[in-house]
Amino acid sequence: MTTVDPKRSARAADQKKMPLCTSCAGIQRNWRKAPGHAELVQQSTRKEEREGHSVNVTTYRCDACGTKWEYENDKTNQKAGWSVVGQ
Repeated sequence: MTTVDPKRSARAADQKKMPLCTSCAGIQRNWRKAPGHAELVQQSTRKEEREGHSVNVTTYRCDACGTKWEYENDKTNQKAGWSVVGQ
């Protein structure tokens, strides 16, 4: 029997419920240099430390569907990039 973290499963359920617009649904996640789309509006930028170096993390919000995204630009991690962070 496995135990399930209720916070993690609730977040996963919320992520599944989010209706993404067609443009957001087409964004390739977790891949550095993948393009966003024209209706993403930049909200904020911050620097975070990753394994001894700093990376830029930029927050966006889609004008069409309201989805909140973060783009992590880490030149040492090809699997950084776009991720959905809320709505």
